[in-house]
Amino acid sequence: MNETTTTAGTAAAGLFGWWRVAPPEARRALVAGGMGWMLDAFDVMLYSMVLSSLMPALGMSATTAGELASLTLVASAVGGIFFGVFADRYGRTRALMASILIYSIFTAACGLAQNVLQLAVFRVLLGLGMGGEWASGAALVSETWPTEHRGKALGLMQSAWAIGFAAAAVVNALVLPRWGWRAVFFVGILPAFFTLWIQSRVEEPAIWRAAQKIHHAARGRFTDIFRGSLLRLTVAVTLMNAFTMFAWWGFNLWLPGYLSLPATEGGVGLSVTAMSVLIFVMQIGMWFGYVTFGYISDAVGRRRTYVVYLLTAAVLILAYTATTHAWLLLVLGPIVAFFATGYFSGFGAVTAEIYPTDIRATAQGFTYNIGRVASAVAPFAVGSLAETHGFAAALSISAAAFVLAAVMWAFIPETRGKALEV
Repeated sequence: MNETTTTAGTAAAGLFGWWRVAPPEARRALVAGGMGWMLDAFDVMLYSMVLSSLMPALGMSATTAGELASLTLVASAVGGIFFGVFADRYGRTRALMASILIYSIFTAACGLAQNVLQLAVFRVLLGLGMGGEWASGAALVSETWPTEHRGKALGLMQSAWAIGFAAAAVVNALVLPRWGWRAVFFVGILPAFFTLWIQSRVEEPAIWRAAQKIHHAARGRFTDIFRGSLLRLTVAVTLMNAFTMFAWWGFNLWLPGYLSLPATEGGVGLSVTAMSVLIFVMQIGMWFGYVTFGYISDAVGRRRTYVVYLLTAAVLILAYTATTHAWLLLVLGPIVAFFATGYFSGFGAVTAEIYPTDIRATAQGFTYNIGRVASAVAPFAVGSLAETHGFAAALSISAAAFVLAAVMWAFIPETRGKALEV
């Protein structure tokens, strides 16, 4: 699909009319990007689900567990930058398939780890694939949907993370009590088989193919995202995302451990089953947050929607960490997840609308994943602070990061309605 706004798309009636009027190649691209992102979430979040069992099994402290999570995020930044460049040069679908294979294989390998060093190696390699999936998938979806529906399409793609997170909670509840944490990781190999469908059914976007012909002699370079007026935008968008990633990973990676660790260790003291239920219910709110953000940002703008979500998330996290009552946590959980995650749906649209096609995936890979380098401090910081001040105080630092992310929007322009540049 080209970047021309379609009359049929505008006139489509109903909440999901935008989906029905899209051509088959656009819908397949969205399925590929969404499924890849869902399976990415499923694989990477298995680690947080088994932490309370993994830590004593391998003799890890909370600080060490946080360091491993941080290593994974740093590796994902490297993978995101690499696969962004790869996707611009060799295609979105090739990059998508390679990233899925990498994170699937090394998630399963985590189940074979005999010590912390081996686990660290597998988590780093997993992170390379994890970082590459978003850059290639976001570019693929951005370039196959028309301007007026881009936010909704990317919102639906991003919402798949909540489904993958929920699936990880379900697998953990079913597998961990019966077969242990190693078996939970082994289930992570399943996403590898999805690449067969992508290879046979998903085409490269028409706008990418056109850009390849136009820019073949002078392809975009990585340094182009820092040239001229793009330098200020790249810095602002990267910092904004870094603050949101710090907040998200600092809160969500330790949340299962916080809920399941005993009160004597600073946790809530829930059983594995109860913790999994709370995490699963949160994903319902997360999914609605993702999807709703896409609709709202297409209607009223990217900036306004982002700022409202971020500031509301800061307030709600403080409320969530102020109680240990299971029923109150159950009620607050989906609302917290709605605002503290839904904003991610806008990032793919904003970056797609800022950068031209020949450097789009490169820019998306850099701005999204370099934020993970900064956010890599979050699991370590929360784990260390939890050992001295308790998890409630440690998790609350995510609220401050959300406020800082909102402030960065003073330097990012509104891009709603902007056609993609070839």
